[in-house]
Amino acid sequence: MALYPRIMAVLAAVALTSTMAAPAFAQRTSPQDPNQPEVHEGSTGRTSRGRQPRAARAPSDAEVRATVQGYLTTLGNTCQLTEAKLLGQAPDKTSAYEVACATGPGYIVLSTTPPQATDCLVLANSAANARARDPQADVGTVCAMPANDNGPAVFEAYAREAGMDCVIDGAGIAGAAADGAIVYEIGCTNADGARIQKSASGWTRSSCFELASINAACKFTTPAEQAATLKSWLTGSEAAACDVQQARFMGQNANGVFYEATCAGADGVIVRFNAEKAVAQVYPCATAQQIGGGCKLTTTPPAAAPQA
Repeated sequence: MALYPRIMAVLAAVALTSTMAAPAFAQRTSPQDPNQPEVHEGSTGRTSRGRQPRAARAPSDAEVRATVQGYLTTLGNTCQLTEAKLLGQAPDKTSAYEVACATGPGYIVLSTTPPQATDCLVLANSAANARARDPQADVGTVCAMPANDNGPAVFEAYAREAGMDCVIDGAGIAGAAADGAIVYEIGCTNADGARIQKSASGWTRSSCFELASINAACKFTTPAEQAATLKSWLTGSEAAACDVQQARFMGQNANGVFYEATCAGADGVIVRFNAEKAVAQVYPCATAQQIGGGCKLTTTPPAAAPQA
């Protein structure tokens, strides 16, 4: 997922220019009489004799924190600031800061008008994608504070907020929604995973079962984990004996949600679940041709021709 070109350009410029090393004025020297005090001409056009230019005073930690807190407040960002560092300044005078927060991801904050804050996890994801395409790629500025090396904890917190209670075995950024919201993928041990995203009204979740039905593959979920998930849902039902080998989400309507399963050593089935994920009805593949187009994972023989 690429960042906006403006953000990337500023971060690349900041990586090359540091306010900590810059003098107060750009200086140049001119030939002098060796018997006279050295003369420097500053960018203001005024000359001074016998005086060295003063280096710009680095802002104190308290000043950096206060500045960054002001930017975060302007953005409506709820980060509880624990650490802040001035990274440098681009030629256009835009300053960049890295901040760490008590919970959640940290940010790179730019002093643009209005200010901008970019999630450290997004920057890390962009850098990883760039390196995957070209190991020698210049990925620009990324977060470096130890406190911001907290991806697994952040992803797990997001998964819990989104209502996922599985044992998480993989997580990452999957992309961005049409409205710009970051989409995260969560993988679960021996269970179906999901993609989640947060909006003003809360978290939304799309299971990997559902995503597979629209050809959107999940990176951290395997077909075997989906089969295990469907098998667990069949416990206590008339289809409980099905040793699920393959599983497919078919869709839903007012009557419920439909899944297809292949069964080891037995005929496959289509199962309708109610809103509570309880089995409402089981349809053998041999007679389920009218249910959502019939079984796709199980090959059923054609009906026998009627006897003459």
